This record gives sequence, C-alpha cells and structure tokens, in this order.
Amino acid sequence: MSVTTTAGTLRSELGDFSSIICFRAVVIGVEQALGEKAAMIALVSAGRARGKDLVKQLALENVPLAEAVPAMQKALGPDGTRLCIIDKVEEVEVGYRVYCRETVCSADEPQGSSRELSFTLGAVQGALEALTGQRLRGKQVESVLRGGSHDVVELSRLA
Repeated sequence: MSVTTTAGTLRSELGDFSSIICFRAVVIGVEQALGEKAAMIALVSAGRARGKDLVKQLALENVPLAEAVPAMQKALGPDGTRLCIIDKVEEVEVGYRVYCRETVCSADEPQGSSRELSFTLGAVQGALEALTGQRLRGKQVESVLRGGSHDVVELSRLA
C-alpha cells in the first residue's frame, strides 16, 4: 500500500509539504478569529476528515487494526505526511489509546504549555473510526508538554 501523497505530486517545485511554522500560524489565526473552543472544534473536525480520507486512500477500510496500524504509521510518520510518529495503538477497556510523539500540534510549544492536540487528535480519531467502523470520542490524556513521554489520545467508543 502506498501513500498517495508522495513528494512533488501536488506542487512541482515546492513539493507536497509546508512548514510547521505555517501550520501553527493557521492554528493561532483560527483561535484568534473564532476563539479557542470553536477553533478546537473546527481543527478536530478537519483532522477527523483527514484521518478518514487517509484510511480510504490507503484502502484500509475493514482491515484488521493490527494490519492497518503499520500502514498508518508509515502514512503519518517520516515516510509520509509527517503529522506525527505513532509508536503504538492499544485496545483498552473504553476503546483505544494511541501513543504519538513529535506531533505537529505540540511542536515549538514550551514545556508546561496548556496546548492540547487538535488536528492531530482529529486525524487519529478519524482514522480509527474508519478502521474500526465505530463512532469514537477522542481526548488527550497525556502530553509531552506536561511531562509525558508521548502525546496520548484515548478514544472511547460511543453507543
């Protein structure tokens, strides 16, 4: 399975990726325009759409989670879009826990920052929803900005 977003396919000279600095400027601008709560909703929603689209692009729908996770790691990590590195996905009583690091949302934030994952959380949530066929609610339960080794997203199954 190959990622459909390989370097140079969308822009002939600059390639497919832009900087974290530009992404963060978008996030901060949206927060200033809409307020933090509305911005969080919008960015998580955008991430969910991206996560679902990625699963569809990679033809991972109805693929067992154990088989799909390596493809997601590749698509989102250093060989893909570089959104984040997913170290592991584990099934827990309430649903799933996804252990991420080097997330675009936490990049360049000072230690102790209250910033939460937004687009990254949504992308992980959307991907897991598409992979499992379940509706999930995501929340960040651990942060590298507040002493954690990972940005951990917990995805709870909704009835």
